[in-house]
Amino acid sequence: MAALAIFVSLFFLFSLFSGLLNRTIFTAPIVFTVAGMLMFPAMPTILKAGFTANVLLGLAEIGLVLLLFTDASQTNLATLRSIGSLPARLLSVGMLLTIALGAVAALLVFPKLSIWEAGILAAILAPTDAGLGQVIVKSPRVPDRVREALNVEAGLNDGLSVPFLLFFMAIAAAKIEGGPMALSQFIYEQLGLGALVGIAIGLGGGWLMNFARRRNWVAESFQQIGMAALPLLCMAISEELDGSMFIAAFVAGLAVQFMLRDEARHSVEFGGQWGELANLAVFFLFGMIVVGNWRQFHSNLWLYAILSLTVVRMLPVAIALVGAGIDRAGTVFMGWFGPRGLASIVLGLVYLKQELNLPGEPTIQRAVIVTVLLSIFVHGLSARAGISLYERRLSPLANAPTREGAEDNTPVPPGKADASKRSDASIG
Repeated sequence: MAALAIFVSLFFLFSLFSGLLNRTIFTAPIVFTVAGMLMFPAMPTILKAGFTANVLLGLAEIGLVLLLFTDASQTNLATLRSIGSLPARLLSVGMLLTIALGAVAALLVFPKLSIWEAGILAAILAPTDAGLGQVIVKSPRVPDRVREALNVEAGLNDGLSVPFLLFFMAIAAAKIEGGPMALSQFIYEQLGLGALVGIAIGLGGGWLMNFARRRNWVAESFQQIGMAALPLLCMAISEELDGSMFIAAFVAGLAVQFMLRDEARHSVEFGGQWGELANLAVFFLFGMIVVGNWRQFHSNLWLYAILSLTVVRMLPVAIALVGAGIDRAGTVFMGWFGPRGLASIVLGLVYLKQELNLPGEPTIQRAVIVTVLLSIFVHGLSARAGISLYERRLSPLANAPTREGAEDNTPVPPGKADASKRSDASIG
């Protein structure tokens, strides 16, 4: 209980100074990771209290599900329609190349890994993190289409990584029979069922909440609690159907917008706040884990972490965006701000939970820890500077709505329309 008391006290203190910290380069994940590192001596007490990897996995899953639902529910659907194929490019070509290049880099840096173990490591580190990327996706200084593309990518790529992770795990464990069929089954279950669950819960839950609101059946306080139950319901049903709870939660957040009135949309923020609390608890515990493994972080692990956050991420993004109309500055910006964090922690715990005891398991585990640790700091510390630098590259009209991306129906004069198109071309 002592560690819990310290964490809660830290969370309260952080809330007192959160406004001041928001104006600095120190993000919440940085603060809580460092705090966890300083609290490492309390780890034996936590273990005696019954803390296990399964507890951490459950906490991380709840936090990520709540955060994905909230982010998706606040996604601007008009902007999402206007950005066209950007998310599809990042989630198809970008994702596949990231996993392939990540596996190649793993084989070069860790020659003792098998190709399937390298694939496991690449799949765990392929998804970007919605929590670490909040500074970017919530900044009005970043063009809408860039923010929304990164937000959708972070919301869906963790679920897309799961079939590859399970496939590589199955082959690495010598269960080669029916491998390709197993992959197709994983894709159907994880992606297809996850999306269907999300659509059903998002549309159904949003309609029921509006129905109850119109008849004054629901109290204001319970409206927020009720909306927070929807992503948790996605999590529970997806678990029973072997679907991706993360895809279900994100799709539900998108679908619920079609049923909620504008004045009711603020109710989803309650779940996001609890998700943020769970996420910070995970980073706090992650900091303790870092210190416990610190002496085993050899140079090859740091080399792979650097490659994972640069070449392995940025080159596939650059290739995926060829022909998308994104200029060089936008491509570099989107490539760099693909942080690895909570999603990779969850997938890493999913892998460890299987207890495959592969020869390369210690290397995989430490490579994930080092990469996430490095990402927490380099992406957190560079977020505001990166936004400022990118903003200076944009023309004054870069964020002006064009005919296609405007959220209202106000006619655009011909001269201004041409100027908007030229400005929009500078960012894509």
